[in-house]
Amino acid sequence: MEKRKIIVGSRESRLAVAQTQLVMDAIAAAHPDLELQLVTMKTTGDIILDKSLDKIGGKGLFVKELDRALREHKVDITVHSLKDMPMDTPDDLPIVAFSKRGDPSDAFILPYGTEKLDETKPIGCGSARRVLQLKKLYPNMQTKLIRGNILTRLAKLDAGEYSALVLACSGLNRVDLGYRISRIFSNKEMLPAAGQGILAVQGRAGENYDFLDCVNDKQAQRAALAERAFVRVLDGGCSSPIAAHAELTGESMKLTGLYYEEQTGRHIIGSVTGHADNGEQLGADLANRLKEEILR
Repeated sequence: MEKRKIIVGSRESRLAVAQTQLVMDAIAAAHPDLELQLVTMKTTGDIILDKSLDKIGGKGLFVKELDRALREHKVDITVHSLKDMPMDTPDDLPIVAFSKRGDPSDAFILPYGTEKLDETKPIGCGSARRVLQLKKLYPNMQTKLIRGNILTRLAKLDAGEYSALVLACSGLNRVDLGYRISRIFSNKEMLPAAGQGILAVQGRAGENYDFLDCVNDKQAQRAALAERAFVRVLDGGCSSPIAAHAELTGESMKLTGLYYEEQTGRHIIGSVTGHADNGEQLGADLANRLKEEILR
């Protein structure tokens, strides 16, 4: 009997492929009856590297080409870093699984072989969220935009363009570059991006994705829904420094969020606790509360 074939779409960077492979390995282990094929593609977000994302159209640039491939039935599922996905996914292309979460923290990376921070050079990072929090941690230092895949960024760091980089721990670990981490920021120092460390699998509405039960992690799903609800209510695209992180203990969830008010330049961090199944409501409630507090 011929095996059912599942075509899996991914961005073509080393990290994207490594992450997609994790999902494919889980499916293959649970469903030896399925044949899996990987298809990679360059997205607009991978091509335009000299501008920050908010200047060229936001997070949608990492999913546009993959969304099209799904709609045209060229692939059956696509795998993304959840933090790179727009907060609103199209109704016809829902997220059908959330992977078990990797380390959600941000990492500080110094040039290879150095242990001391050179304060005369800028810290490289690619998000307003990180810039805002770095200013508190390193008030005397400049930050400078850096885009491109992990290896490109590390090469620029090691060539002396930057004093340090801030990257996601989960991404470094997934491409076996965890040894480059000089230190890991605590959540109090650097609140992560919504969804950081979680992989999202996207599919087509109305199709059967039971084979993804082996990938979907309930705790990661609960955290993801809460964090994304917080950002969605605050309309946090790439340009606003907004952060959200949910910690789950059994059935209880503590959601911490950072909101930045662009008109005044003020920001506020707050938390809310509740039942883990009510994550989306918790996210919305916290967002509205922080908005009110900052307006006061």
